[in-house]
Amino acid sequence: MSANFINPPVVVGIDGSETAAEATRWAAVDAVHHRAPLHIVYGIAAPVDFGPNIAFSEIDYDMYRQEGAAAVAAASEFATAAAAPVGDLDITTYVAEAPPIPVLLDRSKDARLLVVGTRGLGAFRRGILGSVSTAVARHAHCPVAVIPEPENYTPDRLLGPVLVGVDGSTCSIHAIEVAFDEAAHRDVAVRAVLTWSEFNRYISRADMQKEAEKLLSESLAGYAEKYPDLEIQRVVAEDRPTRRLLDESGNAQLIVVGSHGRGGFAGMTLGSVSQAVLYATDCPLIIARPQNSAAVSR
Repeated sequence: MSANFINPPVVVGIDGSETAAEATRWAAVDAVHHRAPLHIVYGIAAPVDFGPNIAFSEIDYDMYRQEGAAAVAAASEFATAAAAPVGDLDITTYVAEAPPIPVLLDRSKDARLLVVGTRGLGAFRRGILGSVSTAVARHAHCPVAVIPEPENYTPDRLLGPVLVGVDGSTCSIHAIEVAFDEAAHRDVAVRAVLTWSEFNRYISRADMQKEAEKLLSESLAGYAEKYPDLEIQRVVAEDRPTRRLLDESGNAQLIVVGSHGRGGFAGMTLGSVSQAVLYATDCPLIIARPQNSAAVSR
């Protein structure tokens, strides 16, 4: 099934790693929740040798095609098994003869959500975050979900709330929309977090707290009516936003943040808070990048 403007696909990038398998399982369940097709994408990353005796030869893509075919077949099995308790899933697989980053960025143009693992099978496996997840988080044309390694995420958190960072910015409002949509499909609470600081303080702490509470209320206006059965938890505190979000994420099943906040500017790829949470959290994270395709139906 190809992408369509009525119900665009959830796209997951894989490379045969266990982290990618976990991302596939998560993506499959999310796709079923949204009644969207799942597209499993494998980009062939041909090896490059460096050194004084480098020899250039034509790359034998047959081996890489076979590896890719095996990887997407296994991922399709993972996805089917993960989705089965939730509902039916329409799966399409792709093996592209191009590096994964440009392939996934291109696919993100028509996706409702792009899903990747925190890192894959690259040479720098011990790095905090993989090159693919970093690149798509910064440059994708749709919201991006980054899924941690399996050992870092416990099943008991599946009952936890969807956590969303709020700061009153346009990107923050988009993050709120994504968070409520995800929470409604999971039938869990939304926990909205807004922090403030006395840096450059010109009014009392009590007044700053009141202003912050007002800003949160304004940001969440209308959502109680739109989602009457959804529990809304509000957290307003004097703290650093990254630290508070990470503290609050201990029992959350998902964090949603905007791609950049009030300090951002046009063309900025990733804000300081979203970047810091991306690198530090052990919880699935959605970076609510602006949607490039038409509005997604529930």
